[in-house]
Amino acid sequence: MSIEQVAALPADGLGWLRPRFTAVNVQAAMTTRLGGISRAPFDGFNLRPGIGDDEAAVADNRRRLHATLGVPSVRVDQVHGGAVHRIARLPVDPGAPLPVADASATATVGLACEIQVADCLPVLFADRSGRAVAAAHAGWRGLAGGVLEATLAAVCELAGQPPEAIEAWLGPCIGPAQFEVGADVLRAFGADPAALTDSTRFTRRIGTGEAPKWLADLAGLARDRLAAAGTVHLQGNDGSAAWCTVTNAQRYFSYRRDRHTGRMAALIWRST
Repeated sequence: MSIEQVAALPADGLGWLRPRFTAVNVQAAMTTRLGGISRAPFDGFNLRPGIGDDEAAVADNRRRLHATLGVPSVRVDQVHGGAVHRIARLPVDPGAPLPVADASATATVGLACEIQVADCLPVLFADRSGRAVAAAHAGWRGLAGGVLEATLAAVCELAGQPPEAIEAWLGPCIGPAQFEVGADVLRAFGADPAALTDSTRFTRRIGTGEAPKWLADLAGLARDRLAAAGTVHLQGNDGSAAWCTVTNAQRYFSYRRDRHTGRMAALIWRST
């Protein structure tokens, strides 16, 4: 699926991405920085409170989000780990601390799983019969730590389906031409920095000396891990420039590009 196809269904004129899944009762959306009322450097549709934006603006943006979706969403406290939060209902106390996790999964109708990103990879999951959905936040640490495999396992358990029956959509993230990494990242994925000069996912060595650098394909690494875990239905981010959060500054927030910036949300839910 190309980004043009995904973006062909903007919601409320905001230019969101609208992934499509096989089950007609599965709905999904990914916001961009377009729309909203936040001011620079959070302009405009920042959805993350507590990062220096005007809290009233963030609250208004989140009201717009839920009004457009038609369902409430549940966030998690993302820590670049591998934990998956199971959502059964809305929190009784909206002011309570968020669950510490980098993914969420649910079989409950009318509740959206929400994760937030600004360069890390968002991945949305649904089984093809529409019984369960999930959303995962995959930076390189979480990806290497198994967050996608854990999320896939949670969806399989909730839906009572094998991995081959699960669909996954990969959203925008830092692209393979922008994601400069060091030897620690290569080691996290089982590669030997001393021996590797070029590979499928670490495609180009940058510099020499004591601290050489490589360019990493985050979406490609995610595709590899999902395929190895048994996922055969993959769509979305193919590593092309249109999906890169760093280079598409008008459309996407990017922490690596701007440091002080907003957050986008990827959400998925069951409508019936």
